[in-house]
Amino acid sequence: MAFKIYTKTGDKGTTGLFGGKRLPKHDLRIEAYGTVDELNAYVGLVRDVSENQDVRALLKAVQDRLFTIGASLATDPSKQMKTPDLHYSDIEILEKAIDEMETELPMLKNFILPGGHTTVSFCHLARVVCRRAERLTVKLSETEKVEEIILKYLNRLSDYLFVLSRKLAKDLNVEEVVWNARG
Repeated sequence: MAFKIYTKTGDKGTTGLFGGKRLPKHDLRIEAYGTVDELNAYVGLVRDVSENQDVRALLKAVQDRLFTIGASLATDPSKQMKTPDLHYSDIEILEKAIDEMETELPMLKNFILPGGHTTVSFCHLARVVCRRAERLTVKLSETEKVEEIILKYLNRLSDYLFVLSRKLAKDLNVEEVVWNARG
């Protein structure tokens, strides 16, 4: 028998966690891992439009880690289930990439507006979705167990995406759009 994408079990507004527990589709846990999934789609978009093979490779690794985070968040916390691991070395990889990119960028003296080039804008979209995923996961962690490393990874990933947006602008020879406050 072939695998079917539809199960009809969610037709009444609930979805199942790994481990069997069913939750309303608006539950904070579902919102958190759903936003991580949305983030993964945006990271894939940035990967698709990037011409730098090193960036593409790192973004593929990020997507793998986001699936790991999604699996952890989609698992019933009351069950002892094996999920893929996230490691502190995954955070260190992002930090190293940030440090390397920053050596090539001018010091940040102003707030930067998203835009200037489609690729840069896609990167900013990924960054803001990452921030939302982080906020939802932090909120979830206030009432349920969430591994601290997940919060750290999402925080560092949003930093990476911001610096990457600046690096992409530089590589594309696009001037950063500086915010000029009135008043």
